[in-house]
Amino acid sequence: MEVTISSIHFKADVKLEDFIREKTAKLANLFDGVIGCDVTLKLDAATNNENKIAEIRVVIPGNDLFAKKQAKTFEEAVDNSVDALKRQVKKYKQKLRGL
Repeated sequence: MEVTISSIHFKADVKLEDFIREKTAKLANLFDGVIGCDVTLKLDAATNNENKIAEIRVVIPGNDLFAKKQAKTFEEAVDNSVDALKRQVKKYKQKLRGL
């Protein structure tokens, strides 16, 4: 599975990129049809603490799954996005099986 990481208006740390790759790899373990993930990291201009945004698009045959979460840290935002995508992948698999 190919993971593309884009950070807008800043340079992502190597530890953060490794963390993202590790988390998104779990999605590929759930479903063999995952082709890749596009991860976009943004800083929100808001003055509150929750100004880190993670957008993850999972590329699968047919249509793509998408999650966007905002949190205090990029790690937390990625974690929440991956959790949401896990639910979407499970739902998609059930739909394919016709359950």
